[in-house]
Amino acid sequence: MRVLEGRYRAIVDGLPAIVTLLSTDGHVEHANRYMLEYLGTTSEEMRDRAVGQAFHPDDRPEVLKRWSHSAETGVPYDFEARLRRADGVYRWFHTSGFPLRDTEGRIFLWYFLQTDIEDRKRAEALLFGEKQLLEMVARGDSRSAVLEALCRLVERTASDCYCSVVLADSSGKRVEHGAAPSLPSTFINSIIGRPINLEAGPCGMATYLNEQIISVDLTSETRWPSWCPMALKHGLQACWSTPISSADGKALGAFAIYHKDPKTPTSLLQDLIEQFTHIASIAVERVQNDAALKRSEALLAQAQTLSLTGSFGCYVATDEHFWSGETFNIFGYETSANISFKLILERVHPEDRPSIEQAIESAANGLGCDCECRLLMPDGTLKHVHFVAHGTRDHSGRVECIGAVQDMTAHRRSEEALGKARSELAHVARVTSLGELTASIAHEVNQPLSGIITNAGTCLRMLAADPPNLDGARETARRTIRDGNRAADVVARLRALFAKGNTVADTVDLNEATREVIALLLKELQRSRVVVHTELAGDLPAITADRVQLQQVILNLFLNASDAMGGVEDRPRRLRVRTERAEDDHVCLSVQDAGVGFGPENAERLFDAFYTTKLQGMGIGLSVSRSIVESHQGRMWAVPNEGPGATFSFSIPCRPARPIGVNSVSAIRPPAETDAQHIVRTL
Repeated sequence: MRVLEGRYRAIVDGLPAIVTLLSTDGHVEHANRYMLEYLGTTSEEMRDRAVGQAFHPDDRPEVLKRWSHSAETGVPYDFEARLRRADGVYRWFHTSGFPLRDTEGRIFLWYFLQTDIEDRKRAEALLFGEKQLLEMVARGDSRSAVLEALCRLVERTASDCYCSVVLADSSGKRVEHGAAPSLPSTFINSIIGRPINLEAGPCGMATYLNEQIISVDLTSETRWPSWCPMALKHGLQACWSTPISSADGKALGAFAIYHKDPKTPTSLLQDLIEQFTHIASIAVERVQNDAALKRSEALLAQAQTLSLTGSFGCYVATDEHFWSGETFNIFGYETSANISFKLILERVHPEDRPSIEQAIESAANGLGCDCECRLLMPDGTLKHVHFVAHGTRDHSGRVECIGAVQDMTAHRRSEEALGKARSELAHVARVTSLGELTASIAHEVNQPLSGIITNAGTCLRMLAADPPNLDGARETARRTIRDGNRAADVVARLRALFAKGNTVADTVDLNEATREVIALLLKELQRSRVVVHTELAGDLPAITADRVQLQQVILNLFLNASDAMGGVEDRPRRLRVRTERAEDDHVCLSVQDAGVGFGPENAERLFDAFYTTKLQGMGIGLSVSRSIVESHQGRMWAVPNEGPGATFSFSIPCRPARPIGVNSVSAIRPPAETDAQHIVRTL
């Protein structure tokens, strides 16, 4: 046994990764050089450490709980937690633990591999934070709420810093408060209201010059003699201020990061600053544009009611016209022009002339009119105008038409711009910087890549055998190529899913398709201590559908149900699947679990892309599943159970009213593989 342990230690020391060997009772038997360097300790000190001692206090209970479970059951250990570095900084690591057994199958040692995932965690947190910010902007949340959330996201992402946003007031000449959730109010109040100039500190200077101002050490700064003492008084010794610019390049304010020690921004921090400043500009400009548009709409509404933008009068019978100067400007005629109905109709768009001719006829009969039309100007541009007029009689009894015309072109353009801005922001909030397609590819391609890794490892072991197993290695290499092609196929299928094409429909027995999925998942469900109960209707009619797509949906519902019951210990982990005939010649499948469930208010959000209740989930599976069901002209929904858990259901018509709208995930697959096997590989 000692010889065997010594051999494992030699292997561990030769690996370019952080590796630890633990005894079955949790004592450190050996840690390789990389682990010792990371923790800043020695082998002797490591042997005195308890399990989980170096992990973050918030993560330690779960670390110990999972280790106890693995030690008792022999199940491999797998967890993500923060590990303290020698300098006291915590970084995220993925820890994998595997038992080493002797010839009689008894565990005599545990092998732990730690992989640094700090960058991935930061990227995930940043992406999630950006998504939340863009959703806030799209919802129309207040400027202060969006900017405060932005500052807090910055402070979480770039540790040991304070963030603030200052804005130019409506005059553009003085500093206005935006957000500074972690800075002392006394410091912020000393800045607000200051003139925006070169002496107003780094934020005022950045706004004034519309360029980034970096001060790495305020103790030696000479540019702001009145501002620096205030910053130093509050313990701030570095400030990096970046202008927030509008789409046309105008400075709207400044985004600042403060530090308590002298510090120079790294290239990574500069990228983050640029990213956050861009989001701040979207939020600030959106609020300003909305406010400007609302003011414009209010003024136009008042003008329509109270003022005459352009006034006119005419005697219809004699074709005499009296126009104000603004009416001439609207129609684009010189004030010396001899106005007539013929001249007016020449300016009106041909498609709108019948309505204007009808309005003239109404005016001739002493009736009023209220209409809109388009004016076709000499340069080819269009104007939208609004006419309001009423008939009256002058002192001689002649019928006179008096009214007003308003140029609505700017108002129409404002409405179109507002609609476009709202549409674009809603789209950004839905798909984020990457979009649903990219996340779906990452989600679906993971399984073929896992197969590639497994086959590659098997191939290496066969080649390392004495003698080498060349035939076996050749076969595993073929499987590696096959899985590589399958990964490419998955990408093609996912692209097809969102391309809205058509698919080939087959006759499918939903009960049979469900049984195949259960057979495929049985071992996995048993390992998770999940008991499956089936209630499959005997009179269920066959349906016209894509078999593999439906099995992908069923499999996803099973896996989600199993995951939902992963932490359940006080009741049986029972999964109930039911099929039945539904109304309107539909068939329905329901999957009921006894897991943690969800609140009724989240029933629809569960199907949103990127929304997930799992610690490591991506929020893609249910979104894709609903897309598949809807492409079959069906619907998918979820309801909380009266007791614990939830029920997910879908129904589809037996005979679709129109060709199935493909969006096919499974349009391309290797012919040598059964549908059921293919589902396991792609999901």
